Amino acid sequence: MTNQQRKQCRVGSQTVRMLELGHPWVIEDRYTRQWPAGKNGELVTLVSEQGQPLATALLDPGQRIVARVVGAPGLSLDQEWLRCRIVAAHRRRIDHAHLDGTNAYRVVNGEGDGLPGVTVERYDDYLMIQLYSRCWEPYLNQMVQVLQQEFQPAGIYEKFRPQKTRELEKKGSKRFSRLLSGVAAPERHLVQENDLSYQVTLEEGLNTGLFMDQRANRRDLMQRCQGKRVLNLFCYTGAFSVAAAAAGATKVTSVDASPHYLDQARENFGLNRINAKRHAFIGGDCFEVLPDLLAQGERFDIVIMDPPSFSTTTKNRFTTQGGTAKLVALAMALLEDCGLLITSSNHQKVDLADYLKELRRGALEAGGELTVIKTAGQAEDFPYPVTFPEGRYLKYVMAVKG
Repeated sequence: MTNQQRKQCRVGSQTVRMLELGHPWVIEDRYTRQWPAGKNGELVTLVSEQGQPLATALLDPGQRIVARVVGAPGLSLDQEWLRCRIVAAHRRRIDHAHLDGTNAYRVVNGEGDGLPGVTVERYDDYLMIQLYSRCWEPYLNQMVQVLQQEFQPAGIYEKFRPQKTRELEKKGSKRFSRLLSGVAAPERHLVQENDLSYQVTLEEGLNTGLFMDQRANRRDLMQRCQGKRVLNLFCYTGAFSVAAAAAGATKVTSVDASPHYLDQARENFGLNRINAKRHAFIGGDCFEVLPDLLAQGERFDIVIMDPPSFSTTTKNRFTTQGGTAKLVALAMALLEDCGLLITSSNHQKVDLADYLKELRRGALEAGGELTVIKTAGQAEDFPYPVTFPEGRYLKYVMAVKG
């Protein structure tokens, strides 16, 4: 379809303003519901009510984000255009991300690299394309060809990430990825981060086993752990725990509700020649484990809590809004005076100011004081445009008790 033949999709004044400000999303409204029928990934020209061309966008019919902006009017989304975007994204990593001792990082971060709705991650010699929108499916083959030519990976995987991932998890199968090219990765594939080894799983599970957006924060943690007693809540596969132990923490206590994740955490300790028997691994609900640790007289110099935005155990349901304050209060009771409380949230709809209010509520409930000494976000390979505040999703707060 030529540029002249593309559908013109009219948008209202509010969307026009957002486009003028550089926001890459078109949210469904009364104007978009009047658009002509289209297919996933169809290129359309967004126009004002007066018919003025505004931008080129990819359609995603039936979704809340009904179109994603890829460039100016008349843009041709071909293989060379994709190559330029991907090469430029990777150059930003090489120039500005601290990747020494690291071969697992995000090569393309969706809106932050001009490819809204798609990410590409590197796991040593494998690549993972993640689609957050069906609008990129028609361009997968072209994207794979570019990635093969630029990176020569052993294999390229693709994973679709719908907004309602919990519904996807209920389908039974845990194999959410498919191999698009090359040879299959080992069931446990080893990667490096900050000169430490971790195992990842590329074929099964919604997540691979390593949240790479926390890489810089783990590197910072390693400068603070020598001789410290560390408690890591919601430890997942133990990346923060391994970083702390490798940096000289005297004892790291890792807590998670999943026995499977705790087993992976122990294996990650072993991969780094850290004796897991010198540390503690506790399976259970953090809301129940914390009072037990307090009753046992345990105390810690550093407490880390990086819970998921939403999780459910047999007895408790955790959400960022409401659950964080209670966790902070429980954690402060275990923290030595002048100890560090490190908290984190990836909930996109909770901004830093509101998150700090949750920490304040927890400190007041505990009858203590917290002094923030540092805030941070995601690592440099997770960039976002200043015109896209949704891209700054990770809140990482370091506070001193007392």
